[in-house]
Amino acid sequence: MTNLLDTDIKYLPGMGEHRAKVFAKEIGVRTYRDLLYYFPYKHIDRTRIYKTVEVSEHLPYIQLKGVITSKTIEGEGRRKRLKATFRDPYGEIELVWFNSIQYFRDHLSLNTPYLVFGKPTRFGNTYSIAHPEIDDLKNPKQSSVGKLYPMYSTTERMKKMSLNSKFINELVSKLLDLLKDKLPDTLPRYITDHYNMLSLYEALRQIHLPENEDMLRRASARLKMEEIFYVRLRMQYLKERRQNENQGILLPKVGDEFRRLYSEVLPFDLTNAQKRVIREIHTDLQSGKQMNRLVQGDVGSGKTIVALLTMLLAVDNGYQACMMAPTEILARQHYESLSQLLAPLDTSVRLLTGSTKTKEKREIARGIADGSIDILVGTHALIEDYVQFRRLAVAVIDEQHRFGVHQRSIMWEKNNHVHPHILIMSATPIPRTLAMTLYGDLDVSIIDELPPGRTPIRTQHYYESKRPELNFFIRDQIEAGRQVYVVYPLIEESEKMDYKSLEEGFEMLKEAFPTRTIGIVHGKLRPSEKEEAMTLFASGKTDILVATTVIEVGVNVPNATVMVIESAERFGLSQLHQLRGRVGRGSNQSYCILMTGNNLGEESRKRIDIMVETTNGFRIAEEDLKLRGHGDMEGTRQSGIGLDFKIANLAKDGRIVQFCVNLVEQILNDDPLLEAPHNAVLQAQLTALLRHEKDWGLIS
Repeated sequence: MTNLLDTDIKYLPGMGEHRAKVFAKEIGVRTYRDLLYYFPYKHIDRTRIYKTVEVSEHLPYIQLKGVITSKTIEGEGRRKRLKATFRDPYGEIELVWFNSIQYFRDHLSLNTPYLVFGKPTRFGNTYSIAHPEIDDLKNPKQSSVGKLYPMYSTTERMKKMSLNSKFINELVSKLLDLLKDKLPDTLPRYITDHYNMLSLYEALRQIHLPENEDMLRRASARLKMEEIFYVRLRMQYLKERRQNENQGILLPKVGDEFRRLYSEVLPFDLTNAQKRVIREIHTDLQSGKQMNRLVQGDVGSGKTIVALLTMLLAVDNGYQACMMAPTEILARQHYESLSQLLAPLDTSVRLLTGSTKTKEKREIARGIADGSIDILVGTHALIEDYVQFRRLAVAVIDEQHRFGVHQRSIMWEKNNHVHPHILIMSATPIPRTLAMTLYGDLDVSIIDELPPGRTPIRTQHYYESKRPELNFFIRDQIEAGRQVYVVYPLIEESEKMDYKSLEEGFEMLKEAFPTRTIGIVHGKLRPSEKEEAMTLFASGKTDILVATTVIEVGVNVPNATVMVIESAERFGLSQLHQLRGRVGRGSNQSYCILMTGNNLGEESRKRIDIMVETTNGFRIAEEDLKLRGHGDMEGTRQSGIGLDFKIANLAKDGRIVQFCVNLVEQILNDDPLLEAPHNAVLQAQLTALLRHEKDWGLIS
């Protein structure tokens, strides 16, 4: 069966080699399996027949029943088209074809009853449908009357070749006929029977060729459940295997360095949330199992202190720790913060980055190898071959989505294959449904409380027409001794235009504030130039910093109190929230100004309104998931683990996610290695899923 599903679609009747190449290039459908799982994006109820007098350009689709009374070819060259007059008892409408003209002219008969389906447009007083789908009512097999009609995503090139929804649906129908009684189920009978689920074959048939709304709903539920179930099963299975196979370094002792920092050095009390997370981490460290924990908390929630206390637990037990950050400026910032806090203690801390001088690198390498350096902070330089720890017990990784799997996996090889505990810090709040699926292999701790006394950031929405008021506001803030970020979007598809906007904005600010120092930082600068621009701003020598989103992560400039986000409607909610988090780090009132065009679409307005209403990162993450869906939010987490939701929507399918979490837990509690005969199907599916993957369960 596996081999049959891997068959090239060119062998399907009606396909052929040329069309198969188009399918592969345009929509990524190459095999029988790809086609089966190329699901309709919606279903249209085609039980209703409209009258021509009811036609309106505001209707998304119409379906008419009547006859063609005339057909003529008009125009020359690229303007050539076939026009047909379609009539029902109430009037007429024009049908137009710009492609396959000869075919339709030869195959459409006058005064033969047809069913026509398409999007109406209006030119003057005339309504027309371009490239309609057309069924011969004398051929009942072709007719779509009374059906829930599937709509598939197609490209312009496909439409020009008449490879439309109807063609795809007919192709899938042939494939389903071919696979009848040949498609084994991918879930065990005890699950499908107990929960009254459709078989895999029936679910696929009903999603493509639904009999009615109820069967469509059941098919959708079965297929969504299976997608989410196997993601969760894979993550949970790997997590449990990792914990069973890999002994963690025991760090039971809470020693002098931890106690002195906690009781004597810290100039503030920890929040209850920080204390709870530290208890969760310490439980992991003394369990004998290797920790793989994600600590997520909003900007300013105190993740770095939690990380430092975790590293001191390693030091107090005679081991080393490291902290890896995605950029040099963030690594330096962590180093300076840690050095200040550790100054009264005996713990030694060093910084290693790409720009560290060769002589100092050698010295650090020796200190790491002989154990005289307790904590090493750095960038990707930490995973270079020459960095070999004597006794690494804890690796802290900041902003995990900035690191690839490969880089994290190298951390395992730094310690003679004794696996260090991994603590991942993220300032990007993760919605609950994502945490249960995409991050199911990690234990998750949440710091959901900000330290007392923080002044909330005020967020305001300015239309472009209020630009003069914005400039007055910036002037007042600078005169009060504050600094300002001005951030421009940089979207790959419009990169040239965006760089132009950035440069124009830079020039405009120089004109508006001729006596002020204005810096600029963007992705086209060399790393050293970026670092220099950021350092000048951080040291207070630059009043305004114009930037792309390269400043999204980690820069800490307490004196910067204004974040202006240009074209804010072009950013996602989570990114807007991350940018806003660059201010509000000092004791002064901070502001986030969302600049937009004067005309906003409905979704853009929703995003802006949510940003103005709340500074709660977890609420923003949930709203972002609802607005954008999970696809845009997975980011690099999807890369390398074969994660590709084709029908499930984590924003809307929370109940199915929870069901799958509970079911997986129950299955693995009863049969941790899936060795029982009734779980043979699960074991086979899991083996196939894991065959081509890096060992994510070990890496996180």
